[in-house]
Amino acid sequence: MSGIEPANFIAFPRGFRLGTTSFILPDHIIPNVIRLGPFFDEIELLVFESAPSDVLPSKAEVNTLLSLARDLNLTYNIHLPTDVSLSHESPRKRQAAADTLLRVMDRLHPLAPTTHTLHLEMPTDVIGDMGNPETRKVWLDRTREGLSAFLFGIPDNSAISVETLDYPFSCIEPLIHEFHLSVCLDAGHQIRCGHDLLQTFETHRSRIPLIHLHGVDGSGPEKKDHKALDLLSQDEILRVLRVLENFRGAVSLEVFNLDNLNRSLQVLSRYFQNILFSIPA
Repeated sequence: MSGIEPANFIAFPRGFRLGTTSFILPDHIIPNVIRLGPFFDEIELLVFESAPSDVLPSKAEVNTLLSLARDLNLTYNIHLPTDVSLSHESPRKRQAAADTLLRVMDRLHPLAPTTHTLHLEMPTDVIGDMGNPETRKVWLDRTREGLSAFLFGIPDNSAISVETLDYPFSCIEPLIHEFHLSVCLDAGHQIRCGHDLLQTFETHRSRIPLIHLHGVDGSGPEKKDHKALDLLSQDEILRVLRVLENFRGAVSLEVFNLDNLNRSLQVLSRYFQNILFSIPA
């Protein structure tokens, strides 16, 4: 990372809450929270799978997580399941997705999550036909119907943060405004896909409670994200800094092992005050 620091650089005061995922150790959620909680402000609870039902934290485990939050002065955000789709071409599967997501939210409601991150996937054939307005409209209409079924059971739509994924986020912006949704800015996805991170942030900064932050490995034929931050270029790091320097929400280091986490902490600790250099062994 040598050469990244601008001349006479002074570390910023850290205005954001710092977090990471509940799968840094190859173990269940609670052991991860016990190990990581003392060093972070917020933990991103990964609930990527909705089936079988026993992959969800039990009611007893939710109570344990609540006690840990109190003891460690932690907050949680929830990454909702990605194995169901509100944009599916089948109305039956869209409704099933809505029911599943609501069930997960109900189970984790006692934790008072700061936000719930939602994927609205765009099929690869639609991404490949991005220049066709009719194709985009069909996808947008399906997604609108799926969101309507899901949000019917939610008292506050802003509790849902739609994540920036592979496609240009402008495609989904009409529904963000229509349903008054929040936005999860995934900086790693923006960088990997060549989207304009700063523009996306400025467009939605008033509705962003959460930023996913991770590095991108561009050494192979396909870029791979959810890696350590020290793989980012100088230009990419500086763009991230411009986003973070005035951000007041939560930043989740969205990596999935201790090595990537510690290398990412080492990068952030160079630019922001009050960040641990690494998690002690």
